[in-house]
Amino acid sequence: MIMDFIRSQEQVGRSVESVCRVLRQQGLQVAARTYRAAKAGYASLSAGLVAMAYLMNAIHTLAYRVDHATGAFRLAPEGLYGRRKMTALLARLGQPVGPDAVAGYASYDRVHRAMSLLRHNGIRRAKRKRQRTDRGDGRRAGDLLGRDFTAPAPNITWVTDFTYVHTHAGWVYVAFVIDCFSHRILSWSAATSKTTDLVMDAVRMAVATRAREGHPYQRDQLIHHSDAGSQYTSIRLTEHLLTEGILPSIGTVGDAYDNALAETNMGLYKSECIETDIFHDGPWRGLGDVEAGTAAWVTWYNHDRLHGTLRMVPPIEYETAHYATHTPTQTGA
Repeated sequence: MIMDFIRSQEQVGRSVESVCRVLRQQGLQVAARTYRAAKAGYASLSAGLVAMAYLMNAIHTLAYRVDHATGAFRLAPEGLYGRRKMTALLARLGQPVGPDAVAGYASYDRVHRAMSLLRHNGIRRAKRKRQRTDRGDGRRAGDLLGRDFTAPAPNITWVTDFTYVHTHAGWVYVAFVIDCFSHRILSWSAATSKTTDLVMDAVRMAVATRAREGHPYQRDQLIHHSDAGSQYTSIRLTEHLLTEGILPSIGTVGDAYDNALAETNMGLYKSECIETDIFHDGPWRGLGDVEAGTAAWVTWYNHDRLHGTLRMVPPIEYETAHYATHTPTQTGA
């Protein structure tokens, strides 16, 4: 509790004003007079004000964590959420917003007000210039999706793409494979060069992930969709996909909408992982740093991150619910 924390600091000789000033610097708006009113007893506070204080405390606890090295508050992964997802998270946790006398659950409007008072807005994905695609020469597979990135079950459509991360040692390239049904990141690979091996390794790991979990794809029923980059139009990758019984699909050159789901994932990866210090401390020094940070982000993304398109549940939870209600035959149909 925030009030208990201020009381403990007051007991060791610190002034209430100085403690509240430090809390405000960390984004938690608490006035000294509010503390003194609470200290005098909740009777002097309205039920709505007490409920809002509880809600603000709950949001701050979810959105920030204490850096034990410095003692300062740092953004937690859930601190990336805006008002809509924060409301959903509080509901999932069954988070009460006040003592028994004013018990209840957070509505969107109350969360909006609480986050405004905390001056916490979550993170917004910046608009980005489309990365230039090195066009592959020669014949290539056609577009089997037609911009339809939905799927009735797992292992019907996988989309893939790779992006660039600037490090002190130079560029690092990270490729992802995503299942359109659950938006789950099935695999990723990182390298210091953008060769065919970069994207082929990601495909191999996606196949291995599904097999290891007991949910392999059915041959000739899985589409692998990408942009028209030279890595994805290469003969090596195309032959590998056909050998594995995977149908290649390629969008048009320089058209982000033809691979929109993968492009969205690239934007989330940049905004939530690369451009914050949540999943990695300090600057990106090289391949090892990118691999460690990406692994942490993908684990959170798959297991914990709420997705609006999945009715506010994480990808693995969404898949688990599907497998619990469908037989293997139904899943592969």
